[in-house]
Amino acid sequence: MTGPDFSYEQALIAQGVTGIAGTDEVGRGPLAGPVVAAAVILDPSNIPMGLNDSKKLSAKKRDVLFDQIMSSARFCIAEASVEEVDALNIYHASHLAMCRAVEGLGTVGHVLVDGNKIPRDMQLPATAIVKGDGKSQSIAAASILAKVTRDRHMDALAQQYPGYGWDKNAGYPTKGHISALIELGVTPHHRRSFKPVHNILCHL
Repeated sequence: MTGPDFSYEQALIAQGVTGIAGTDEVGRGPLAGPVVAAAVILDPSNIPMGLNDSKKLSAKKRDVLFDQIMSSARFCIAEASVEEVDALNIYHASHLAMCRAVEGLGTVGHVLVDGNKIPRDMQLPATAIVKGDGKSQSIAAASILAKVTRDRHMDALAQQYPGYGWDKNAGYPTKGHISALIELGVTPHHRRSFKPVHNILCHL
């Protein structure tokens, strides 16, 4: 099984397109914390070795690549807050985070979007690539920046709200997280529109 390559980007470069950004988001499934997205324009002459879907890399490898991407590429990291997740729904909030990340890059010629849909508010030429973080190096780089940023954010929140295990589960609905929700209650960082949280609030 080979990892992602630069072929989507090279095809666009061959057409004269410059500023090709990959974008991806992390955090659709958790019960707590923001959705974090990143957008990355790689330097074709300086692509970090070992880029892959962030979920397929060890935490140590992600941290190394995080630093390499930050020092060699143009990037922007953005998020949609818990309040925005609850107001818009997770699908639209994740697209909002992606649009913010892409906008933060400045001049972009084309966007490679992880997933099967291009965000409706993305005003740029774009291509949706299903499982793009395993196919395009630009999307893989974005997935790494988004995941490391979000994991570090949840680690910091875990210090403020001990007991929920966010440093281990990143806010995902693990058995321990659900138990803590029942025992300790709902924090301001929980997504109230998500069923397990909503159900607990309904029973208060």
